[in-house]
Amino acid sequence: MQTPSLQSLALPHVARLHAYTPGLQPTEPGWTKLNTNECPYPPSPRVAEAVRRELGQGGESLRLYPNPRSAPLRAAVAALHGLQEENVCIGNGSDDILNLLVRCFCTPAAAAGFTLPSYSLYPVLVGIQDGGSEVIAFDRSMKLPVEQIAASRAKIFFLTSPNAPTGVGFTNAEIEQVLTRYAGVLVVDEAYAPFARGNAVPLLAGHPRLVIVRTLSKAYALAGIRVGYALAHPELIGLLDRVRDSYNVNRLSQAAALAALTDTEYYAGIVARVKATRDRCVADFTAQGWFTYPSEANFIFTEPRNARGETGAAVAKSAYDHLVRHKVLVRYFPSHALTETFLRISVGTDDEMLVLRQNLAAWQKHA
Repeated sequence: MQTPSLQSLALPHVARLHAYTPGLQPTEPGWTKLNTNECPYPPSPRVAEAVRRELGQGGESLRLYPNPRSAPLRAAVAALHGLQEENVCIGNGSDDILNLLVRCFCTPAAAAGFTLPSYSLYPVLVGIQDGGSEVIAFDRSMKLPVEQIAASRAKIFFLTSPNAPTGVGFTNAEIEQVLTRYAGVLVVDEAYAPFARGNAVPLLAGHPRLVIVRTLSKAYALAGIRVGYALAHPELIGLLDRVRDSYNVNRLSQAAALAALTDTEYYAGIVARVKATRDRCVADFTAQGWFTYPSEANFIFTEPRNARGETGAAVAKSAYDHLVRHKVLVRYFPSHALTETFLRISVGTDDEMLVLRQNLAAWQKHA
């Protein structure tokens, strides 16, 4: 009898999957890392103190399971947003929350919708579920396609605001237009909301089909601990809890996140520094004649021009390759016509952004 291959034993849709590709994470020193939208500054000192307290003498607490519902953290998040604990679900990063939403609402017959470009994990999660997809494309104006989303037959629709990778934010008036006309669950993925002019939290009270997803990876400088959360109507939170893995957030992550949420003054300072650096860099790129979207996130999406004033996919790839050769990491997205002429640059410290600027100036002289 011939032994079947592992590939043939896997479910057909799994065998066809392409996994999510994260940004490069170099292990050797010397890199200027501006490619994964991490915070350039350390978390609050209260975080390390809380983790040390949780570990205790000899790590005794680690033999015990964490709070299964992350109940103290739910209460803290609810208080932060003026909501009730039953309006909150905690996840192992916001990606966990997105996965739970796909589990709840997406099948081959019940499509999930999302815009293009947006967070490239959405189609991966839908593919894992063997679900259907409905994709609505932005044009270069990045104007929210309210009519198309409102007409969508998807059971759930994911909207990043501010958008990734452009950094363009959408107003509550625009989002409410969608909510009043779209029949499914609207997920507003607000990973970058602390850097934006506004957020959709005020819309929750009047719209039970709205879910807001947040993360502590960006503004709270806690990408390494993996904590995110959903804000929604209690009935919708109850659905997420039905499909949520038991003990989905570990003890140390819960302790770290709780500590971070208490230090509002520290994080307000970090957000202000990032926004100041971002706005200065956007102004610099614009002054050079590089088309750059007005960013409400902690990254910049800009279209490089070479010394001859040319733009295009080859120009963007040339700039990207030059930066990599000089150990500066940014992101390049060649798979879509709207993104292939741009670079996405995470906002770093002022010193890191100076390194970027010097290397781009050197590229431009020889491109």
